[in-house]
Amino acid sequence: MWFRTMLWAVLRGDKAADRVVPPSGFTVRLTLFTSAAMAFLTVFALALSLAAGRLAADWGDVLARSSTLRISAPAGQMAEQTATALKVLEQTPGVLEARALSDAEQQELLEPWFGPDLPVESLPVPRLIAITETPAGYDSAGLRLRLQAEVPGAVLDEHTRWRRPLVTAAGRLRLLGWVAILLLASVTGAMVTLAANAALSANAQVIAVLRLVGATDAYIASAFVRRFTQRTLTGGAVGTALAVAALSVMPGATETGGFLTGLRFEGWHWVLPLCVPPLAAAVGFAATDAAARRVLGDLA
Repeated sequence: MWFRTMLWAVLRGDKAADRVVPPSGFTVRLTLFTSAAMAFLTVFALALSLAAGRLAADWGDVLARSSTLRISAPAGQMAEQTATALKVLEQTPGVLEARALSDAEQQELLEPWFGPDLPVESLPVPRLIAITETPAGYDSAGLRLRLQAEVPGAVLDEHTRWRRPLVTAAGRLRLLGWVAILLLASVTGAMVTLAANAALSANAQVIAVLRLVGATDAYIASAFVRRFTQRTLTGGAVGTALAVAALSVMPGATETGGFLTGLRFEGWHWVLPLCVPPLAAAVGFAATDAAARRVLGDLA
């Protein structure tokens, strides 16, 4: 009953009751600043969580169906062993495609570490074969045995040891983002509660007079709940707008910097920040309602 009364009072509005709440003061600035700052950080935490989720999905999809075969052999035997390895892979069930990387492609892979002028063709660099698996995958143990017999210089890397830690780390980073959002909501509630307690206590004499003239606790509380809810909504909207503006100027995701350059919303995810101000208002509503019940009970 009390909750419905508070909710209806917030939605309906009452100019006479609003005069009970001081229109200015440190509680106003505290509520607006806190809700704006928490909304700003919440939007960034949400973007971080979604970016980490995309990263985990991309890493899982790309690495789960790819493998690499590395062939180390003398220069005179490299071409022969590469051709034999490709033939073995073509005959292996579960291998969708096998392709030997060219010298240019291998030089591109080594360029970040050794520079663009590395003479790959004149160095004893192993030949790499990129393997794409079918959804069912292949028998890695059987393939290793056959390669050991026919291509002694071949080493199969299934990317498993790289995939699992990366996907796990990205998943935990996504979870951390959601935990941060919950913590920010809790901090917002605590600060609004502090501000509401201060405002109610500072107006103890006004509340006593209102009770003498017949005002109910629900009527008095509704004024504070409505004002603080509106302030939290306003601050949340300002913080959200600033965060969205900051994220909109960040670069989009690229292959070379997928995470650091992808810390922004994509597609329909740009709609999600619109939920932050109403959620901030809901936190402000609940915090002020709880504070009003407690303080009015103490002043009775």
